[in-house]
Amino acid sequence: MQEWDDREIIEGSKIQGKEEIAFNQLVLKYQERLYWHIRKMVIDHDDSDDVLQNTMIKIWRSLSSFRSESGLYTWLYRIATNEALSFLKQKKKKAFAPWVDVEGQMSESLEADPWFNGDEIQLKLQQAILKLPEKQRIVFNMKYFDQVKYEEMSKILGTSVGALKASYHHAVKKIEAMLEKD
Repeated sequence: MQEWDDREIIEGSKIQGKEEIAFNQLVLKYQERLYWHIRKMVIDHDDSDDVLQNTMIKIWRSLSSFRSESGLYTWLYRIATNEALSFLKQKKKKAFAPWVDVEGQMSESLEADPWFNGDEIQLKLQQAILKLPEKQRIVFNMKYFDQVKYEEMSKILGTSVGALKASYHHAVKKIEAMLEKD
């Protein structure tokens, strides 16, 4: 089966009898990228799978009403980002702890994660990223790992390009300081 482009996926989602094929094409094309985007935010593999599943359910329910005001990729990332943020908020509430404690749990989870195959430097980088404020962490991950352009990020996160550039700059400086300290 040939992979569909975004336009074909969107059009197929609106044709009775082709909705499921269109959704399967969307999953084929974007599932892995969305998983890694979510994974960088929630860290744990099982949690990432759960968030990805919730993301895909939301996408399935609303794909036929997608209005193409932004690119499909932007819309998908916005949903995935919002689902991951919602998950983290719920996790924080369940822990009845400040974010620092949840960050500590996520850092420990990263160290024990059999799916994490990075070396010591990559582990230190990930732990430093976890210490960033939430917005800086998201911006850093999207820019550094996913090479998302600021204009796209602005649409995904609903923030100005200038604010995103500032967040990224501050994140880089904080990470550099944390890595120099170790």
